[in-house]
Amino acid sequence: MPRNRRREASMANEGLHEEIADLSDATRDMHRAIVSLMEELEAVDWYNQRVDAAKDPELKAILAHNRDEEKEHAAMVLEWIRRRDPAFDHELRDYLFTKEPIARLERDAHD
Repeated sequence: MPRNRRREASMANEGLHEEIADLSDATRDMHRAIVSLMEELEAVDWYNQRVDAAKDPELKAILAHNRDEEKEHAAMVLEWIRRRDPAFDHELRDYLFTKEPIARLERDAHD
């Protein structure tokens, strides 16, 4: 299989719904970022489960450290997305780092 066809097949398995040739570079990069964010969050979930299940305290500490590294990676990718997507930027600014109950913020935004 030619190199480009392998890449197309690979990206299709990561959730592309349109032909790769029809997508802009920016859309393909955003797709890569979103898939990466999903993978980082999945890794956090897996490490949370491993921390809970591990009996050895030293292993728990190592797994918790690894989990927190995945959180750093997720935050980096989310920031990359925010910088390139004005609508995402707007929503994140509305909801992140606020003290109000989240549901109230949503209700107030629509009143």
